[in-house]
Amino acid sequence: MQLADKHEGTLIKVMAGLRVLDFSTTIAGPHCTRMLADMGAEVIKIETDGGETMRTRPPLRNGCSTAFGQLNVGKKSAVLDLKSEDGKEAVRRLAATSDILVENFRPGVMRRLRLDYDSLRQVNPRLIYCSISGYGQTGPSAELPAYAPVIHAASGYDMAHLAYQPGRNRPDYCGIYHADVVTGTYGFGAIASALYQRTVTGAGQHIDVSMLETMLSLTLTELQSSQFAVAPPPRPMFGPTETASGYVMITIASEKTFQALMGVIGRPDWVSDPRFATYAARRENWAELMDGVEIWSRQLSTDACLHVLGAAGVPASAYRSVSEALADPQLAHRRALSEVRDEGGSFQVLNLPFRMSGADTTPAKTVSVLGEHTASLREEIGLAGGVSIPPGKTAATS
Repeated sequence: MQLADKHEGTLIKVMAGLRVLDFSTTIAGPHCTRMLADMGAEVIKIETDGGETMRTRPPLRNGCSTAFGQLNVGKKSAVLDLKSEDGKEAVRRLAATSDILVENFRPGVMRRLRLDYDSLRQVNPRLIYCSISGYGQTGPSAELPAYAPVIHAASGYDMAHLAYQPGRNRPDYCGIYHADVVTGTYGFGAIASALYQRTVTGAGQHIDVSMLETMLSLTLTELQSSQFAVAPPPRPMFGPTETASGYVMITIASEKTFQALMGVIGRPDWVSDPRFATYAARRENWAELMDGVEIWSRQLSTDACLHVLGAAGVPASAYRSVSEALADPQLAHRRALSEVRDEGGSFQVLNLPFRMSGADTTPAKTVSVLGEHTASLREEIGLAGGVSIPPGKTAATS
C-alpha cells in the first residue's frame, strides 16, 4: 500500500484557493510555479502574444513542446502587453486578487514597468512577491545577464566538479541546468515560508532568490575546504568501478559499509589493515583500495556485482540512461509519472518527488493553449475585450 492510498478520499490540494501570477520564463521560475500549481494554487502564466521561449523547444508535436508542458502543466495562460497601459492595469488588478507573484526578469525590469514589489504592494499589502535572478536584486553583479551555464561557471561549481575528474584540465560542457531547477525549488520553499509568516503578520513580503548562491549551496565540502587546508585524496573517492560488462557506482559512506564491502571482495583482513582501517587512512590510500575492489568486480557482470553488493547492504548502482531509470519498477510503484495532454497529444511528466499522507501533489491533466484564459480573466477584473485565444487555437482537451 502506498502512502497516499492510506488516505484515499481525504486528499486535498494544500494550496487550493491561492492565486499566483507567473511572469517567469525558461526553467527556474516556471519550475517554481509548476510546483505551486501541483500543490493546488491557481497559477496564471503571463505571456507575450508570441508565447515564451520554451514553447518552441523540442520535443515538438503539432507545434507543442513537451519541455514547455513539463514546466507549465496546470497553469492558466493570459497574453498581456506589459509595455502598454492596458497591460499594466490588468496586472495591477490581477495582483490585487493574488497571493503570490513570481518573476525572473533581469533586476530593474519590473521596476521600470512600475510592476515591482513596492508598486504592487500598494494595491495588495498581502502579496508575496518572489524575484529569481542570476546574482540577486542588488549589488555590483545584479544586472549582469545570467543563464544557468554562466552561473555554474561563476559559482565555482564547474571547477569543483573538474577537480574530481583525473587527468582532465578542461571544464565539462553544460547540458543539465542544475542552477535553474534548484533555484526554482528554493523559491518554492521561500514562498511556502512566507505564506506561513503571513498567517501571523497578515503582510506579504519580497523574496530575492539568487542562482549564484543556490549553486554555492551545492558545494558543501568544497566551500569549507576553500577556507581551510584540506589535502584531496590521491584519487577522487567516488567514481565508476569496472565490471566485466560495464561500470557500477559503489559508495562507502560508513564503517559498516566498508566492512561489508571488504567481506564481499574477500579481503576481510583489510578492515584492520593500517592503510584502510580509518577514514583518514582510506582517503590517503583510496586508489589502492579501489584497485583491489576492481580486481574482484572485473570478474563479474554488472548485474552479478549489484546482486552481491545489494545482498551485503553496500550502496551501489549501475550507470543508467534516463530511459533506463524511468523503466525502474520503483518509479511505477511510486506513481512517479503522470500522463498529461496538450494539443499535440499525450505525454508523461514527472510528479513532485515527495508524497504527503493528507494532500494530493499530482499535476493537472492539461497544458493551456497560449492566451487561453486571457478573455475570461480580463472580464473578471473588469477589462472586457482585448486579446483572447489566438486565431485557430482551441483549448486543450482533457
